[in-house]
Amino acid sequence: MLAESISVAQGDSIAHDRLPMTDWPSIEGRSITRRDALKHLAAAGLATAASACGGTDANGTGGVTLRWWSTQAAPAQLAAYRAQIALFEAAHPGVEVVFEAMSDEGYSTQLAAAFASGEVPHLITHMPSFAVQGYYAHGLIEPFDDVIEAIGASDFYLGANDVYRAADGRYVGTAIGNTAADMLWIRRDLMERAEIQAIPETWDELRAACRAMQGGGIYGAPLPYGLNSANSLTFIGFVHRAGGSVFTPDLEIALDQQATYDALEFYRSMLELCPPGASGYSWGEMLTSFVSGATATGLYAGRVLANVAAQNPQIADSITCAHYPRMSRDIPAWTYNDFPCVCIPSAASNKAEAKLFAASLFDPAGYIPQLHAAPGHVLPVLETVAEDPAYRDNPIIDKYPEEIDLMASAAAQGYNLGFETKAHQPNPKAGEVIASNAIAEMVQRVVLNDEDAQVAVGNTAMRLEEIMRS
Repeated sequence: MLAESISVAQGDSIAHDRLPMTDWPSIEGRSITRRDALKHLAAAGLATAASACGGTDANGTGGVTLRWWSTQAAPAQLAAYRAQIALFEAAHPGVEVVFEAMSDEGYSTQLAAAFASGEVPHLITHMPSFAVQGYYAHGLIEPFDDVIEAIGASDFYLGANDVYRAADGRYVGTAIGNTAADMLWIRRDLMERAEIQAIPETWDELRAACRAMQGGGIYGAPLPYGLNSANSLTFIGFVHRAGGSVFTPDLEIALDQQATYDALEFYRSMLELCPPGASGYSWGEMLTSFVSGATATGLYAGRVLANVAAQNPQIADSITCAHYPRMSRDIPAWTYNDFPCVCIPSAASNKAEAKLFAASLFDPAGYIPQLHAAPGHVLPVLETVAEDPAYRDNPIIDKYPEEIDLMASAAAQGYNLGFETKAHQPNPKAGEVIASNAIAEMVQRVVLNDEDAQVAVGNTAMRLEEIMRS
């Protein structure tokens, strides 16, 4: 999620980027070799399996075409993907990889059509983990255990794949990176002008700081109040920062609790500190508002750093990030990490080649440039890569080491609706809850329409019950 990508509206056709075999970017100065591409793979038996597949695609043309779908396709990321595809194709003659961009908000509609028709991609990346769990529960996603072994299970951060463990004990995918999606971004120059001594840690301190910094065409915050996932996921974070959760550890509905009402009241209180268009804001507007200088604070992931450097460098020396404030200091910090995925649909053809390609995405020769395409936004899930000097050799990472380290730590301890806390069971219905916009609608009813909070919460709880029973 959270991608300023090649946007595809819901219902539109998928955008294709066939990635011509010219002008490939170099990969850390290394030549493309079969040995590079097959690192770790033979040990897991994937290379042998691919060799035994017969080498024909569904059209019987004598070659294999793999379709790679992703919700993230910013220009720098596309360049990194091209390099990774080139590495893989050079090591596997007769295999072509075609990249196709999905919409961040519309991926569920696009995938529903693909699953219904049977015309599924061979690989999906950057979709949130809870969506993958939901698809796996319906038999739509292939187990991923052998790919994790091929990558090197011990190379991952401890517990990094827990969010992808299904109820049957199998892994349904892995994360292509970590994302600390809801950090507080703030400008130190505006803090100094408003005589604010410390970065806010509580909601009261945040409101006071936003009021003090607001003025002269600058608003306090760019929170999302639209009928979309940005609203739902932001609000879920607020519930946790009020000491609650949406579900109990046993996945009973927990919405009708004081923490929900406290979160709604906080969300309502922030509306006057947001730009007039915030009633329709989603991820893109949240990012642009802070990067452009229209707001004094932001709520977003690490893409802020590269976008500020490219689009508004005059504030580059003034920005920093922190954990997003909570209701009180005695409530633990909570960070939303969508654990952007790598997974394979169970109906995909040529699964052996697809698994080979999935594992190859984590080879440092291509993985580090992919991380550098969105420095600080997509953080490494492999501890060995995070410690690699080549990863640290990046101007954004070099300029903001404290921010990068904080986001990496926050993301590593992050959660989402499919994995609310360590005490919670995996929630395979989380993707359906988010796609329903039931939580975002509840926020709109209470905050924008001034409806009774208890009635709205009660109605929403019933909608969630229906989803969980479906």
